[in-house]
Amino acid sequence: MKNKAFTLIELLVVIAILGILATIGIGGFRSSQIRSRDAQRKSDLKQIASALELYYSDYGKYPAAGTGGVINGCPAETDSCTWGNVNIGFQDSQGKIYLRQIPKDPQAGNYYYRVSANKNKFQLFTHLENSQDKNCVDANCATTDLPSVCGTGLNCNYAVTSTNAGPKESI
Repeated sequence: MKNKAFTLIELLVVIAILGILATIGIGGFRSSQIRSRDAQRKSDLKQIASALELYYSDYGKYPAAGTGGVINGCPAETDSCTWGNVNIGFQDSQGKIYLRQIPKDPQAGNYYYRVSANKNKFQLFTHLENSQDKNCVDANCATTDLPSVCGTGLNCNYAVTSTNAGPKESI
């Protein structure tokens, strides 16, 4: 009776093929995670910008910026909001809620909020991980023209602003 076992070479070839397939799969998974986090960042900034516009329509000004680029308005205009605080949202002193929860960056760090001295312009910044993202400011994800406050050692490269402000404008 003839032995029907696999040879060592056949086993090594199968292991090599499985390794190559696993490497391709892990690379695609990591890329999709980055794109997912970046999509969340973009959505968060648009949501915050909408809340800021609602506030502006009520008061004719944007809320002040607190220390570290946070929005003041939790629960009153003089209180700094904490990014990601699930208990207190962005609201005015009468209790009108503009945003139930101030979002926090999905991985690390915080978003950054800046408002002009007369509070008629605002800028929101974050850092996108995907260096090929076409939504980076000027389609350049390596830009150094924006604040460097978007995480440890990371320059901001994505911005949402009021309609009368630009992302590179000094306000």
